[in-house]
Amino acid sequence: MLKTKIIAFIFALNSFLLISQSKFSGLILDSNSSPLEGVTILLKSNTNLLTISDSNGEFILENISDGNYTLTISHLGYKTIIEDLNISENFTKNYTLNPDLLNLHTVVVTGNFTPKPQLESSTSISTLNTSEFKQITPQGTASLLQNIPGTFADASAGEVFTRVYTRGISAAAEDDLGWYYVSLQEDGLPVSLVQHSYYGSDLFHRADITTQKVEALRGGSASITAMNAPGGIYNFISKKHSATLSGEIQAQTGIQGDGNPIYRTDAFVTSGLGNNWFFSAGGHYRHNEGARNTDFTFSKGGQFKFNLIKENSRGYFKLYGKYLNDKTNRYNGVAATNWNDPTPTFGFDFNNTALMMPEFNANIPDGRNLSTTNSFDPSQGAHAKDLAVGFDFLQDLGNNWSVKNNIKLSFKDANWQTSISNAFVSISDPTVYYLVSNGNPFPVGQIVFKDANTGNELATINNSGIFAGTGSQYISGALPNDAVMGTSTWYKDNDANEIMQQLNFRKEFSDHDLNFGLASGFSDTSVFTQGSFAFSTYENNPRMLQVTLENPGDDVLYLSDEYGVSNYGGLFFTNSRADVSQIAVFANDQWKISNKLLLDLGLRFESIKHKGSNDMFEPYTATGGLDGDETTAYDNNILQPTGERNAFNFTYNYLSYSGGLNYKLNEDAALFGRFSKGHKAPELNYYFNNFSNVPINDKGEIQDITQIELGLKSSLKDFSFTTTLFWSELKNIGSTNFEFDSDNGSIFYTPIQNNTSRTIGLEWESVYSPIDVLAFRFNGVLQNPKASKWTVYDAAGTVDTSDDSTTDYSGNQLAFNPKLLFNLSAEFNKNKFSSFIKWQYMGKREGNVANAFQLDPYSTFNAGIGYKINKNLSANLLASNIFNSEGLANFFGANTFGANANGATQEYIEANPDASFVVVPILPRATMLQLNYVF
Repeated sequence: MLKTKIIAFIFALNSFLLISQSKFSGLILDSNSSPLEGVTILLKSNTNLLTISDSNGEFILENISDGNYTLTISHLGYKTIIEDLNISENFTKNYTLNPDLLNLHTVVVTGNFTPKPQLESSTSISTLNTSEFKQITPQGTASLLQNIPGTFADASAGEVFTRVYTRGISAAAEDDLGWYYVSLQEDGLPVSLVQHSYYGSDLFHRADITTQKVEALRGGSASITAMNAPGGIYNFISKKHSATLSGEIQAQTGIQGDGNPIYRTDAFVTSGLGNNWFFSAGGHYRHNEGARNTDFTFSKGGQFKFNLIKENSRGYFKLYGKYLNDKTNRYNGVAATNWNDPTPTFGFDFNNTALMMPEFNANIPDGRNLSTTNSFDPSQGAHAKDLAVGFDFLQDLGNNWSVKNNIKLSFKDANWQTSISNAFVSISDPTVYYLVSNGNPFPVGQIVFKDANTGNELATINNSGIFAGTGSQYISGALPNDAVMGTSTWYKDNDANEIMQQLNFRKEFSDHDLNFGLASGFSDTSVFTQGSFAFSTYENNPRMLQVTLENPGDDVLYLSDEYGVSNYGGLFFTNSRADVSQIAVFANDQWKISNKLLLDLGLRFESIKHKGSNDMFEPYTATGGLDGDETTAYDNNILQPTGERNAFNFTYNYLSYSGGLNYKLNEDAALFGRFSKGHKAPELNYYFNNFSNVPINDKGEIQDITQIELGLKSSLKDFSFTTTLFWSELKNIGSTNFEFDSDNGSIFYTPIQNNTSRTIGLEWESVYSPIDVLAFRFNGVLQNPKASKWTVYDAAGTVDTSDDSTTDYSGNQLAFNPKLLFNLSAEFNKNKFSSFIKWQYMGKREGNVANAFQLDPYSTFNAGIGYKINKNLSANLLASNIFNSEGLANFFGANTFGANANGATQEYIEANPDASFVVVPILPRATMLQLNYVF
């Protein structure tokens, strides 16, 4: 009898447990009653249950214990639904999501210590999602960010060597450190911890189909949420995982510029593995002949990324990684004349001229060890490798405590083999002969120029007259434009082993949300730079020149090697290393003063240590040069270490703070304001560039950044907008110029000037959708950027300081910042058809702080059409810069070797009205056909 009762009790208990397990299912539709795929459905109680709607908009959660839950339904581009549910037995409910035109109800994580809807954030933040990605031709990270309101993005050089900044916080980002003030991130951590010349975060970043969205924060809370990047954060967030096998494959092909092809394939796949394990993986590969004409493939390579995730009732654990192996290059400027209306000259073309050295394969002695050589081939460009692995977790600790930590280890390598400078150097200019070996010896007499590839003689000249003022005279033949290209083989080896992490503890109270933690990063980095003069023709599609001195009765003196390379390793030499540590502690409290008013206060103390050294160097001057042969002049002046090093060991400590208020006018509108005081410690270029062969006695200046902003956000049924009025000031800007001394052939940086800039402006972002199938978007910035205190050091073209001076340009317009910048677009989506057209306007900019040269405003138009062939397959045709606008993005100054933008003063222009100068045009037209298969 007892056994029977026990069996009956167990049976009854099991029956009760079975009955108490419920199922929750439903259907997700948009406002047109069409099913929505990929919607996230989250049930939260003591445990978290998550699923994603399928292609029919359906979802199901099974084995749910009866009880009370908080339901959250979210999808990018739609307003989030949050409601309390009591679930018992089988529960079914359908939902309709209303459009969220500016994603103001979408949760954002960038610039916020805790995820929150954008509408409740007291920051100026924008998002780009996957539907907007499909309107952008794949031309690099900066090109994509041109679509972010208030962001100046210069992608004229290609995929790397780009410039991105906001709100006039730009001064140190005008040349080879284009991301100086902003943080480029992947899933919340910086792509790279350090920067210096030709080594920036964009070198190791490629946007592809694995990206779900980009969150862009302009200034503000970046001072307390980013590592040494107070100017803003651009965070590329990866696609979410799915419980079912799904993914996407994208194939693209197209042409750019003068019919140059590009081929690219992207793929992404995700699936559940059972027992709350999930994985996702993807990446891309491309082959790109380039937007401008070169005799080599401009870009090739790709990357692979993966995530492995384990979810539990308290959060998740994620292992992730990336392998990037990619080669690309960057475009130099193009010569122009007519200071008031720049026009290409010397037979060049703003759309198609690349003016880069052609492909060849030379072996140049390595200045660090003269018994070895470095292979140099301009077709290799910038070869970037990045192997990264990370671990991210979030866990609920109970009692409203939680902890999140994200840690990443990476191994980076970047090798540059490309040309630097492409200036006009007349055959009557002594510079071209002096640079053969820094005047050791100076070749005088009959100079023979041969095509290095074919061996055919192009010209023979007599340069004896340059000392008598009559210049060089042709004996036979001629060189294009009577000149050679003033260029150098630019060889750089960069390595960095890095580890970085962000640890955050969170405690939630009834009216307070407290976050505090530790961010740290450590980098062991090194850089080697070597430059040699190279002879090539000054024309479209330059040819390398083998050059000799052939005076009657004398031995032939080889001024270049067989490939046209001269003055082996004699122009540049840098061999440096550094250990960098960045440690920050932070605290932030969000105080819910009332149901409508939120106060956000944060502090961040950061300590950055730079410890390293630069090699001292001297020329190798043995008789006959490195090979001991007095008939080869090209190896007579190789720069090599002396064995001494100039060490540096400096620590930069600073406290940043930021406070914001958010007042909720109603469920769809809010006012916000913020005051931020941030700082920027120097990057490694301060030591590597400014102290060539001299001791480093002083640390660099910490730049101070103050920002005030006031904004309004509103999300209505058919019209949404955000607008932000801002004021920003940047102090202690260390400004220097890159100079060339033609008397002794040395290249140097001028003494640093500490300057100040100030910008006031208005940013806006808006969408108007009068009917469901049509939307108009308008975003941009109107600003007044000023160089409020600014001096420029004038070295008078020589290293000798006795004739130096400084010029005061205080009160002038800040260079390279437009007063007006906007994007205006129209989008049409109905059934299976979609289309868009976009107008991008770049306003007038000053080409230098002297305000002597202006870069005119320009417009580009982009357009595209798409068709959904069936449930899985779709096609898109995209075109950028449809009308081949010849807009100018940058200005490098006079068209002479070693010149810079600040040298083109009003006095110089008036004295040289017919002189040529160097500008950098925007990229020409590109068209792409995309095929997308979703499964």
